[in-house]
Amino acid sequence: MPIGEAWTRKAVEERKNFIERGQPGRSQLTWSVVESIPIPDDVKRLGGKATKSIEAWIASLEAVAASGINIICYNFMPVVDWCRTDLEWELPNGARAMRFDQDRFAAFELHILKRPAAAQEYSPEQQARAKTLFDQMSQADIDYLVMVIASALPGSTTEPMTIPQFRDRLETYRDITPNILRQHLAEFLERVTPVAEQLGVSLTLHPDDPPRPLFGLPRIASTADDYQALFDAVPSKANGICLCTGSLGVRPENNLPEMAERFGPRIAFAHLRATKREADGLSFYESDHLDGDVDMVAVLKALLKENARRSPDKQIVFRPDHGHRMLDDLAATKRTNPGYTAIGRLRGLAELRGAIRAIEHR
Repeated sequence: MPIGEAWTRKAVEERKNFIERGQPGRSQLTWSVVESIPIPDDVKRLGGKATKSIEAWIASLEAVAASGINIICYNFMPVVDWCRTDLEWELPNGARAMRFDQDRFAAFELHILKRPAAAQEYSPEQQARAKTLFDQMSQADIDYLVMVIASALPGSTTEPMTIPQFRDRLETYRDITPNILRQHLAEFLERVTPVAEQLGVSLTLHPDDPPRPLFGLPRIASTADDYQALFDAVPSKANGICLCTGSLGVRPENNLPEMAERFGPRIAFAHLRATKREADGLSFYESDHLDGDVDMVAVLKALLKENARRSPDKQIVFRPDHGHRMLDDLAATKRTNPGYTAIGRLRGLAELRGAIRAIEHR
């Protein structure tokens, strides 16, 4: 459905039936998380004044709850959603991973998008490397970078943009500071959390990806302090977090096991994956689920500890977020969404389940 349009109960029920109907004698699927109901741009820019969009979002929330789904994941990233520069970066074992290359990103921002204030945010050395990279790019290379950054990755809650549209969208945020964006999120939650509480729904805010400002835009879900400020502003029990270890783990000061312990009661949903920071500290790639900069075993211990305090119907839901493109999924004829290949994600799931079983056995 178009972003900002209210979901109907009929549409949600149709999707639920599609997911949950199965063959006799087979294990049945259960739709337990909606990821996500996109938040329209005007809510991020206007906060509580975006009455029509907020009312439509509440209607969608009500339709989802009526179908027995009680976890909704959302994000509050302006203009761009999760961002990468490479979708098929080859690893030493031949598998393909997604990557964020800071110099390629700078080349896009400085020489393709040509954002006016961008040069002020890069050192002379960074600008020189970006210029060298850009000068070596073919038109196909440029088109690919535009597609990856501006055309909305799978699962994004933003819409594809041309470069002129991208510039126009950025301009609409010219006067939006981090504090203003944070206030607009609080105003949105003040409107929707009473309804969510009444319906027994947890709203889980996905972190920024990567967890730092991009394109001069504010990002307000990047650190433990960001989440604490959100919970202080809107204490509602329905105001929760989607603990995405891959997103938050890109930032070295984010201690993921500590965050999992600290915010345990607020976590209803977890994206479990890992990233590996590169030498410049800003570039990173998506690593194996247990082998990145995130201490995944310690995170799992914290989540299992939190689950032990909960009733069976309130357990933290998790998924193996992203996976490498590998084995048969590398076939040229195989169409897959970046990060969402079957084999790579099943491998990640197997590793996570194995770690969980070992922790529980001990």
